[in-house]
Amino acid sequence: MTGDPLSALRPWEAPEVTSWGRLPMNAVDRRSGALPLDGDWRFQLLSTPDAPVGGSWSSAYVPGAWTTQGTDDLPQYTNVRMPFPEFPPHSPAANPTGVYEREVDVPAEWAGRRIVLQVGAAESVLLVHVDGRPVGVSKDSHLAAEFDLTRLLAPGSPSTLRLTVVKWSDASHIEDQDQWWHGGLTRSVLLYATEALHLADVTVRAGRYGELRVDCRVRDTGGALPEGWYVSGELEGRLLTQDTGFDRANAEDDRVSDFLGEARLTATVPDVRTWNAETPELYGLSVRLHRADGTVADTSRHRVGFRDVEIVGRDLLVNGERIFVRGVNRHDFHPLTGRTVTYEDMRADLVLLKRFGFNAIRTSHYPNDPSVYDLADELGFYVVDEATVESHDHAHEIADDPRYLNAFVDRVSRMALRDKNHPCVIIWSLGNESDYGANHDAAAGWLRRHDPTRPVQYEGAAKLDWAATDDASDLACPMYASLEECVEHALSGRQTRPLIWCEYSHAMGNSNGTLADHWAAIESTPGLQGGFIWEFWDHGILQRVSDGRPVGRGGVGLHDNGVAAPGHRWAYGGDFGEPIHDGAFIADGVVFPDRTPKPVMYEHRELAAPVRIECFRHEGIVLGNHQHFRGLDWLSGEWELSLADGGRLTAPAELPDLCPGQTAAVPLPFELPEGGGEAWLTLRVTTARDEPWAPRGTVVCLPQVRLRAAAPARPPLPVPRGRVEVDTDGLLVHPLLTAAPALSLWRAPTDNDELGGMGPRWRAWGLDALVRKVTDVRHRADGRVTVHAEHAAEAGVVRHVQVFTPVEGGIHIEESAELPDAFTDVARVGSVFETIAGLDLMEWYGQGPWESYPDRAFGAPVGHHSVPVDELFTPYLRPQESGGRHGVRHFTLSAPDATGLTVVLDEPRQVGVTRYRAGDLTAVAHHDELVPRAGCVVHIDAAHRGLGTASCGPDTSPSYLVSPGVHRWSWTLRAL
Repeated sequence: MTGDPLSALRPWEAPEVTSWGRLPMNAVDRRSGALPLDGDWRFQLLSTPDAPVGGSWSSAYVPGAWTTQGTDDLPQYTNVRMPFPEFPPHSPAANPTGVYEREVDVPAEWAGRRIVLQVGAAESVLLVHVDGRPVGVSKDSHLAAEFDLTRLLAPGSPSTLRLTVVKWSDASHIEDQDQWWHGGLTRSVLLYATEALHLADVTVRAGRYGELRVDCRVRDTGGALPEGWYVSGELEGRLLTQDTGFDRANAEDDRVSDFLGEARLTATVPDVRTWNAETPELYGLSVRLHRADGTVADTSRHRVGFRDVEIVGRDLLVNGERIFVRGVNRHDFHPLTGRTVTYEDMRADLVLLKRFGFNAIRTSHYPNDPSVYDLADELGFYVVDEATVESHDHAHEIADDPRYLNAFVDRVSRMALRDKNHPCVIIWSLGNESDYGANHDAAAGWLRRHDPTRPVQYEGAAKLDWAATDDASDLACPMYASLEECVEHALSGRQTRPLIWCEYSHAMGNSNGTLADHWAAIESTPGLQGGFIWEFWDHGILQRVSDGRPVGRGGVGLHDNGVAAPGHRWAYGGDFGEPIHDGAFIADGVVFPDRTPKPVMYEHRELAAPVRIECFRHEGIVLGNHQHFRGLDWLSGEWELSLADGGRLTAPAELPDLCPGQTAAVPLPFELPEGGGEAWLTLRVTTARDEPWAPRGTVVCLPQVRLRAAAPARPPLPVPRGRVEVDTDGLLVHPLLTAAPALSLWRAPTDNDELGGMGPRWRAWGLDALVRKVTDVRHRADGRVTVHAEHAAEAGVVRHVQVFTPVEGGIHIEESAELPDAFTDVARVGSVFETIAGLDLMEWYGQGPWESYPDRAFGAPVGHHSVPVDELFTPYLRPQESGGRHGVRHFTLSAPDATGLTVVLDEPRQVGVTRYRAGDLTAVAHHDELVPRAGCVVHIDAAHRGLGTASCGPDTSPSYLVSPGVHRWSWTLRAL
């Protein structure tokens, strides 16, 4: 590299330089007929950009990050902090630089044509050479760069293509995006050919009333545009009208040069099928550039969606309708290949999101792979398209730094130029967590001028004043603002623009508490329209435990249950030996690294249910259509009646013909049996036919209503001359238990508990190490035993009373615990005991079958459930409290021979059954370090604290806290 212009330029040190020799971004489709260059390339990893290329080559697969392909430069995770100490625009002297080389043979049929290289993505600076000759430079790790190689490549003469990627640069300071740092060519590389006369860009605008406008730009790299060229268009058999055409001879606009022409095609489509996320109707459009003799010089194909996006007052409207945004933030991610994803990966992501009720994606924090937008158009997602701008660690300095002005505008404008024709994109985002300054205003000004059909958002501008009307954001898009703040703003009379959280409900570990509370407020408060959960993925990289390295492309070790295979684990920050990292904060998604849904996905599915049970009246059930554009004809249903005594009835459900927003009463499908206690009616809603994202019969939602409440629980009658055995410490002795029921105020802190400060506070109070002292044991003649105990902690004494009464077939246990005033917020109050080995199946009546907690239980219907004990535990990447089931009325733990125990609770309680004590979970950092116990560890809680999202955002609501005072609960233990 020494001596060539690129080396002299040292672009990795020049923030004013965003590119050199790179072609303008455009939206012309060039995939047809392209020559893919993916595969194995010769590769060297240098220590600095200035290091000489040696004689020894290895290989690297393109696309892919070298950080996941066996090099010594491993992934590193930071959230806010940069991974090196240098201030912008400087980069470290030790700067890994990957040199990729391969021979290129141009097809013979490309002779005389224009040849273009497209590099899909390079992190973070790309330098291009052909046969040692410099071609160009590009920055922006998440958008394609194109270079004209016509004069350097020729058919029949193989050439050496070298792509040099410099990992750290001035650009790294605006790519500080709460994700793994990688290096490499992370998207596909290809060559394509056009005629010298070619389409330079195509801009499609299609409105909801069927009006279509296609603006074309035409260039000729051979010289002036030829006389007589013209453009034609066809939309599914309908010819478009050419309104205007420009060349140098007839130009009246000084924007038009010898090398640029413009043409506009128009049409009006009658009875147009509009595009929206529920019915994503698309039309095929072909745009052709013709020579004067009518022959075709170039073609571009597009899928067109007719739709409008506008803000009216404080409402965001799509096709005139106020929509709810049920969104998630999404990175391009794969646990084997880092940021490199296949089309199949991306489709699987979006199909899964669709099945769980999401209708929107924010491309955090950069433009995603182009196929994501094609899939969002096809499957139906609203997209907030976000530019590659995040300067988190140095946000204030960079926002007004004129050296970075070009970079801000370049990244925002190139994103819009690439993605402007996608109907799924309804909002442009200027970036993320980069403070607010003149650079943002410049980028927003360009966007608003170039594309007035979409609003612009930027949280950093809007957070200064949600009610402002003169900043770079058309929406208030807060980040982790509390529900109370947002509702107060919407009711204040000051709101001037829509409020849609860009991030809320942080999904780190066992989290997403109060999601139902949020949506109850959103759906009932004008001015609130939803938001984007942070985030889709847990970014765990599959790592071999034996050598601590990433498994890499083509590796093994993936399971489909959220758990890495034996000998492997999900790595998070610090697991690759990096000295600067932010730990498990990278594991904050609604799915595990293998795309297994976390329990919160079922919560979201019910909150987004398209059809709901509004209420139960004596004359029947009231159903409502909660969609914006679609009827219920695409759905089918089945009624299920679940009785507490084990009875279950089913019947087909005929869904009424309802327009969006309508309700209707339907007859009660069953006559309630006499007795039977508590009764719940569930409507099992499934797809009635194959959908692009789900086969026929896929569950869409499970709305439920209680038809009859449970009768007040009565304690079982004592057995005359029964017996309860307790030991000298006042602990129950039972043949099925290996550890007697004891008081528990502690849980293995969740990520929210730790980062929110509750875990450290509980430790300081001594809740994890209560010292039990028995103060009194009383035996009655009828066999009843009462045990009084005091549990000493640093912050006070908890008085605990257990009353054991022999009853038919077992023991009834009544308990109370008096918490001192100092214990203002504890994890739980309840009992914990351990069982003998062999009890491997849990069956229960209550909420389920998936994990649920007091503030995350909306999506777990009441019914009879059966799950193997080993599957009750949820393997959050950092071991923590998990596996709980809310609202349990009774449960059994049984062996294959049907022996075991059953527990009946005085009222619906939080119950946890796993193979781990809380201490087991807190003692390790990864699941491969856990050793499951042979028996079951069982928690029965009188009260259990909510989960909240305090690792990043608000804690749970006060109503879900466990307060001081007296807590009482009772339960009955019997052998099966």
